Amino acid sequence: MSRTTPTSPENTNPANTVARDSSPAAAGRRVRPAGHAVLRRGRGSLLVHRRAVLVAVVLAVLLAAAVVVYLCVGESFVSPVEVVNVLLGRPSPDQLVVGTLRLPRLVVGLLAGLAFGVAGALVQTVARNPLASPDVIGVTHGAGAATVAAMSFGLVSYTALPYVSIAGGLAAALLVYVFAWRRGLHASRFVLVGIGVSVALGSLTQLFLTKGDFIVAQQAKVWLTGSLNSRGYDQAAPLATVLLLAVPAALWAARAQRGASFDDDTAVALGIRLDRVRLGLTALGIVLASVATGATGPVDFVALLAPQIARRLTRTAHIPLLSSALTGALVVVVADLLARRLFSPVELPVGVLTAAVGAPYLMWLIARTRSRSGGTTP
Repeated sequence: MSRTTPTSPENTNPANTVARDSSPAAAGRRVRPAGHAVLRRGRGSLLVHRRAVLVAVVLAVLLAAAVVVYLCVGESFVSPVEVVNVLLGRPSPDQLVVGTLRLPRLVVGLLAGLAFGVAGALVQTVARNPLASPDVIGVTHGAGAATVAAMSFGLVSYTALPYVSIAGGLAAALLVYVFAWRRGLHASRFVLVGIGVSVALGSLTQLFLTKGDFIVAQQAKVWLTGSLNSRGYDQAAPLATVLLLAVPAALWAARAQRGASFDDDTAVALGIRLDRVRLGLTALGIVLASVATGATGPVDFVALLAPQIARRLTRTAHIPLLSSALTGALVVVVADLLARRLFSPVELPVGVLTAAVGAPYLMWLIARTRSRSGGTTP
C-alpha cells in the first residue's frame, strides 16, 4: 500500500519520493531521464536513449540501401541479385565491375565517412560550438599541406601518405591549441584561430604545388578536391586499422563527452578532469580526421554536417557518436554516387558535392548563431 494517495501533491515531488523509497529499483526509476530505457544484465546496466537507437537503426538501413544502389548504378547497371552474390563471394558475371571496380572505392568512402562523422562530433563536443569541425579549424588543411608536400617533393611512398596526413593534422591542431589557449580554451577563440590557421595552411599548400614537379602537382590538385576516384584497398587498409584501434577509445569518448560539454566550474565541482578529457577527445578526433583525409583527400564539410544532422534527428543533449558516424558514411556514399552519375561520363570529385551543400549550411549556421548572440561573433 502506498504511503500517500495517488492525488497527493507529495507524489509529484521527487525529493519526497527519495525520502519514502530508497531501494535501488526506485532509484533507477527516479534518475532515468524521459525517453530513456535501462538495459540490465547481472549487476551491470546501460542507459539507452530510445530515439537515438531508433535513428541509428534507420540510418543503418538507409546506408545499406545506399550501398546496394551504389554498387548497382554505373555505366552499366548490375542487378541487386548479382551485387548480393558478389558481396557473398558467390560466382557472378559481374565480379569485375562490382568486386574490382566499384567495391574498393565504396569501402574507402564508407570508412572515411565513418571517421569524418566521429571526428566532427568529438571536435564540436570539445569546442561546444556547431561551427567547429576538423575542416574548419585547420586539421584537414594541416593534413592536406603535409600530404601535398610529401607528394610534390617525393618525400615518401604513396602507401605512407595517410600517416603523413596524421602528422600534419596533429601539427595543425597543436598550432591552433597554442594560439587559442589563454588561461583556458574559449570556444569562439578556438574556432576563429582555427579558421586563421586554415587560411595560412591553404596558402602554404599552394606554395608546395608551385615548387614541386608539374605532373605530381596536378595529381595533388585532384587529391585536394577530395576524390574517391582510383581509391582502393591500399587506402582502405590503414584507415580500417585506425578505426578498429579507435573502437575502445570511441566507447570511452561516448561516455566522456557528457563531462566535456560542461563549463569549467561545473566540471570541477563534479570532480571531472576536464583538461584531460578534452585533450583525449580532441586527439581522437584529430587522428580520425587526419587519416581519413590521407585516404580520400580533404572531403570538406562532412565532419561539419554529420554531427549536426545526427543531433537534430536524435534530439539528444549530446552529439551521438554512432548516429554521427552513420550519417557521415551515408553523406559520403550518396555524394559520391551523385558525383559519378550527375554529369556522366564526367566524374566529379566527391568533395565538390559536399562543399556545394556544406558551404551554404555553414553560412546559414553562422548567421543563425550571430542572430542568437545579438550580432556578436560566435
